Amino acid sequence: MKLLRINFTFLLLFTFLGANKALIENECASSALPVVLWHGMGDSCCFPFSLGSIKKLIEEHIPGVTVISLKIGNSLIEDYESGFFVHPNKQVEEVCQRLQNDPQLAGGFNAIGFSQGGQFLRALVQRCSSLQVKNLISIGGQHQGVFGLPNCSSLSSKTCEYFRKLLNYAAYEKWVQNFLVQATYWHDPLNEDAYRAGSTFLADINNERQINQDYIDNLKKLENFVMIKFLNDTIVQPKESSWFGFYAPGSDEEIVPLEKSRIYQEDRLGLKSLSLKMIECEGNHLAITKEWFINNIIPFINKINPDCKK
Repeated sequence: MKLLRINFTFLLLFTFLGANKALIENECASSALPVVLWHGMGDSCCFPFSLGSIKKLIEEHIPGVTVISLKIGNSLIEDYESGFFVHPNKQVEEVCQRLQNDPQLAGGFNAIGFSQGGQFLRALVQRCSSLQVKNLISIGGQHQGVFGLPNCSSLSSKTCEYFRKLLNYAAYEKWVQNFLVQATYWHDPLNEDAYRAGSTFLADINNERQINQDYIDNLKKLENFVMIKFLNDTIVQPKESSWFGFYAPGSDEEIVPLEKSRIYQEDRLGLKSLSLKMIECEGNHLAITKEWFINNIIPFINKINPDCKK
């Protein structure tokens, strides 16, 4: 009988420890904020060599995290094409509707945008007030736009050259703005008036024409706005656009950094009061290693219960 009592005591102890372990694991899972990814031009949500591997990397380093890699359209082909041919305003509106109806995101989430996905996610934060984005991370984004299309490796040279001519000579024509995504954040420093009047996306989200206070208020809800600039970027021209820098008006050589720009000096987006984290990365556009991502990005999105063990 005494042996039976001892065995029963151990059974209760193991049951308690097992239940406690399960409780901690559940707490770990629930305390990991979801992460939303938005891919760039010439990419898709789920290619295993790009965002598919990023999704897997995040899941490996944050216990229980939910990672949503945004797909625009009904297939990977449509998603890929959206990076060129679906107007950002339409994409942002669609994603806003989708995410605000997702119960997994009701408690807030972190967002990581790659290349043009960086400014698309910023537009989402500014326009979709119901979402609770904690940390916005832009990796190689173009927040002051681009002036130059040096190459588009995922397209044929003939198609790329056609796009380049469109942007150089007719970027602000209404049909080009509606046809080509890259035209919507084409920023001509030699003709600022045409840019402000004709840009159907970037000029709006940068409050270039008029101040939208909602954009400012929504950005101020962020805990951190993290911007990554690639030091040897040959895709983003100028590379300083990843940090809100750009060419001086009337010049395609002189660079004006964020702190001296009109958007900052006039505080047109409320950037002066934001927690801005500006990080440099060696290498070309989006040329990041797993180690770099783990060391520089994971800390911003890894909010878990201290009892959780990696």
